Amino acid sequence: MKIEENKVVSLTYELRVTDEEGENTLVETADEENPMVFLFGVSGLPEKFEQELEGKSAGEAFKFTVASEEGYGDLDESAIVPVPKNVFEVEGKIDEEMVQVGNYIPMSDNEGNHMQGRIVSVENDHVLMDFNHPLAGMDMHFEGKIISVREATQEEISHGHVHGEGGHHH
Repeated sequence: MKIEENKVVSLTYELRVTDEEGENTLVETADEENPMVFLFGVSGLPEKFEQELEGKSAGEAFKFTVASEEGYGDLDESAIVPVPKNVFEVEGKIDEEMVQVGNYIPMSDNEGNHMQGRIVSVENDHVLMDFNHPLAGMDMHFEGKIISVREATQEEISHGHVHGEGGHHH
């Protein structure tokens, strides 16, 4: 069975990114014990990632690069914003453990959209937060192997995600 729309794909991979010095750094691994499992065509992954896997079968290896502009885009300076310190107060106090440079904090905007923000710096009256995707501005190098490809169930297709092992449990 080949990878195409409405197939459930399970795969292993190593993800390396190119840093500012041109070095490739390993940032993420999915192994056979904890594979990546997704519904092809509605995964929310970069389109280029899915294009590179389309047509492959179980047992096939892959190795490809997704350039930043085809992945999570370039760094958007306007997504780095000061957030008033009082936003981080719980019962009138700031959780010093949570408010540390480098930490990712789940946040929501005025419309209730959820996002992750990385703390860039902690100032006297505000916290500088970066709401860019953690892989924005980086070329991503994937190398791995397809473990399995199966038909998605009607329920998985209607819900837009995988159920069961490696997937979502209701």
